[in-house]
Amino acid sequence: MSLVTARHAEELCEGARELGVELSVEQHEQLLAYLALLIKWNKAYNLTAVRNPDEMVSRHLLDSLSVIDHVREAGDNWLDVGSGGGMPGIPLAILFPERQFTLLDSNGKKTRFLTQVKLELKLANLQVIHSRVEDYRPDVPFSGICSRAFSSLEDFSNWTRHLGDNHSQWLAMKGVHPDDELQALPADFRLAATHVLKVPGCQGQRHLLILRRSV
Repeated sequence: MSLVTARHAEELCEGARELGVELSVEQHEQLLAYLALLIKWNKAYNLTAVRNPDEMVSRHLLDSLSVIDHVREAGDNWLDVGSGGGMPGIPLAILFPERQFTLLDSNGKKTRFLTQVKLELKLANLQVIHSRVEDYRPDVPFSGICSRAFSSLEDFSNWTRHLGDNHSQWLAMKGVHPDDELQALPADFRLAATHVLKVPGCQGQRHLLILRRSV
């Protein structure tokens, strides 16, 4: 029995349409292939707390795709911090093959999974780094740094400060609007924009906070 069903394929197609995201046939197939790997590996590797495959299209794939307009507006060199099972980095890498995406996680099991996805989906624009974020030293600053359910805004900013500059954008994907976390934002970071994300099939609140740094 296939791990990914026709219903999953249709939900992805319909959800992307609602988000205004145009998927090529290849991108649609790659996203479903990624979903199949996520379902398979999650049983042993605990990649996501979402256990029901029927919830993964909306809560993982469509949730990741909901930020693509804001990724499109930023630069070509992206870091997904605490990538875990690869959200939003892998769906974004599939959608933007001309841009570079680095997926960083300190958990070896999770980076092994991400490396397997890179190989099986032939994602040449994807780099997987097994490291603590504080210890990672890239050659050049990233134009965009994103996180999804990674940490508080304060920790996200402090831990990734050295990975960007005053041209970079920090994209934090959150549930309920984190008013308390914004109060604790470091002095050299500011909130540039807040967007309410409407994710097809997701019941809870979703917000995207875009931060900038003054150097």
